[in-house]
Amino acid sequence: MKKIIQIPLPYWNERPKKCAIKAIVLHCSAHEGIPMVKLLNKLRLSAHFVIGTDGRIFQLVPEEKRAFHAGVSSWREMVNLNHYSIGIELSSPSMGEKVYSDEQLASLVSLCRALIRRYNIPAENIAAHSDVAPTRKPDPGKAFPWQRFAACGVGLWYDLNDADKIKENDVEKLLKIIGYNTDNLPAASYAFCRHFVPELIQEQGNISDIITNVYPANFVLPSEYLPHLKACAYKFSKRY
Repeated sequence: MKKIIQIPLPYWNERPKKCAIKAIVLHCSAHEGIPMVKLLNKLRLSAHFVIGTDGRIFQLVPEEKRAFHAGVSSWREMVNLNHYSIGIELSSPSMGEKVYSDEQLASLVSLCRALIRRYNIPAENIAAHSDVAPTRKPDPGKAFPWQRFAACGVGLWYDLNDADKIKENDVEKLLKIIGYNTDNLPAASYAFCRHFVPELIQEQGNISDIITNVYPANFVLPSEYLPHLKACAYKFSKRY
């Protein structure tokens, strides 16, 4: 792993008592490494780490502190992911619409593996900002290679052969098994697709549009993709 460059930001506080680190939340921003740090500072926000397109890693907040990165969020049994997670921001000029650089992904894999080992973070708690805040956030986008990362030991991926092993067919119940907040079912369904069925995500191109139109208000998971959801729910249910 590349040497981590320290650029401390003051926007953090203590994690609440009994809120151990047990998740990683991945983000992206259209800004490069140092400009992203400057923007976070201007907005009085933070993440634990920023990784530029060149693979350089910047640490802004000590891991044991609570950074201001996830906002209103939930995932599985956790509410307010800032309490429980380490936030990693990736530079992405396209906001995750186009492929990430190999240098950046190599640094991210190394960093995530180190964090997983250090805090015993379960695979089902490696999540996207869009997973934990599906009504508000699209990042790290459709181009993030979740399947490749799962093969490297970072996160979970599904096997379509497992679809028949789970009897549940209700989309909302299946999404809840994975960990999504389903108060807004179209948003949760679209967030699932961003992570696990990216071919269903519309190509938006315009960054402003990506940020302001996070999901189609009338989105319904196509029935032919129900096996993907079932297989994914089976994979996550096996982790209980």
